[in-house]
Amino acid sequence: MPEPHELPPPPPTGPIGGQLIYVLRGLLVRLRFTHLAERYDSTVVLSVFSLVNGFISIALLATVALLSGQPFIFPSLGPTAFLFFYTPLAPAASPRNAVIGHLIGALAGWVSLAAFGLLHAGPAVGGGVTAARVGAAALSLGLTSGLMVFFRAPHPPAGATTLIVSLGLLRTPLQLTVLMAAVMLLCVQAIAINRLAGLDYPLWARKDGGRGSARPRAPRG
Repeated sequence: MPEPHELPPPPPTGPIGGQLIYVLRGLLVRLRFTHLAERYDSTVVLSVFSLVNGFISIALLATVALLSGQPFIFPSLGPTAFLFFYTPLAPAASPRNAVIGHLIGALAGWVSLAAFGLLHAGPAVGGGVTAARVGAAALSLGLTSGLMVFFRAPHPPAGATTLIVSLGLLRTPLQLTVLMAAVMLLCVQAIAINRLAGLDYPLWARKDGGRGSARPRAPRG
């Protein structure tokens, strides 16, 4: 039996890869539902937890969007939220990589729009795909991929962000500012949930570059 303040090893019935089991068990221990943490570890329970957590993540941002009248939700936030809670200890899921990655994607998309004279054009969904739009999309994704590697801040969902911008769905400075505000709000939630669960989740970047133990400790007391 593990010590009361430690999490048991991951069960064989859990999902392949990831640390979702630790997030769930850490929260149950923090809320003093230790008996549930020891009893329920099936993939079905983890799936339900992931469903509820994903719903809450986007619902909070959607509420902010409703109250502010600004687009605080966009497609690439979905995979970012999944990374935050499925593989929270991976470098790509750190707040640093998320913020820098999405920022690179947004700026690369905007620069690509400017390069092809599309800053004032309507979105590709309504105006159709033109040669200029193809060039902007290709350039934006290339820039995003290269710059994420250069700055050592890989965050796969940023590839979707840059296409959202280069396809004209979000293109004004205000919209891009709101986009980054939404990323930071999601980062705050990731820090709160993962740290509440007892994980060694970074406030900004992993000091060990993600090479440390993937086995977190549950909170004491």
